[in-house]
Amino acid sequence: MLKSLNSLKQHLIIFTRYPEPGKTKTRLIPALGDIGAANLQKQMTEYTIFQAKELQKATTISFEVRFVGGNLQLMQDWLGLALVYKSQGEGDLGERMMRSLEDAFQSGMEQVIIIGTDCPGVNSQLLASAFEQLRTCDIVLGPALDGGYYLIGLRHLMLELFANIGWGTPQVLQQTVDIAQKFDLSHIYLPLLSDVDYPEDLPIWEQTVNSEVGKWRNE
Repeated sequence: MLKSLNSLKQHLIIFTRYPEPGKTKTRLIPALGDIGAANLQKQMTEYTIFQAKELQKATTISFEVRFVGGNLQLMQDWLGLALVYKSQGEGDLGERMMRSLEDAFQSGMEQVIIIGTDCPGVNSQLLASAFEQLRTCDIVLGPALDGGYYLIGLRHLMLELFANIGWGTPQVLQQTVDIAQKFDLSHIYLPLLSDVDYPEDLPIWEQTVNSEVGKWRNE
């Protein structure tokens, strides 16, 4: 018998970077400058955390912030003492995601989703849908326009999904799906969305800010 949605141990992991000028959103520095790119990273992270908190109003999920750059003190000074922070640690993106998933499942979580902060289309409604899909599918994927994914959700630890992936290439999503099919894992897609990585992507963020103005920035 399926557990009710609220009785599942659901956990969200947010991957982000401390917004140090010159070291974050570097592909946007030509358009925004060092400080402008860092400010965008700051705003997008705060927006993502706002969406996680909105989701918590409707469900019993827990969430944590996995960071690179900075340190625990800087993260707490920025985002407050109430959140759970952990360093992403060493290794490529796959190794860092594997580490965070292992920690979550070993602590008793039953559904775990990882997101970044680069995709403003990831809101509380989409996250709620992703967790719901995990009730019947092994893997939930949020496909990005660049060939990667903005979200991956699992209900079982499956480290093979993160090994031998060409991170940063347009093949990431397809390589992940190929592995899922090899192991006979069911998967489902969320809507196709775009990350904000390049100057031409900035209107996506501006549209989000305009539609959400007065909400998340006042949290």
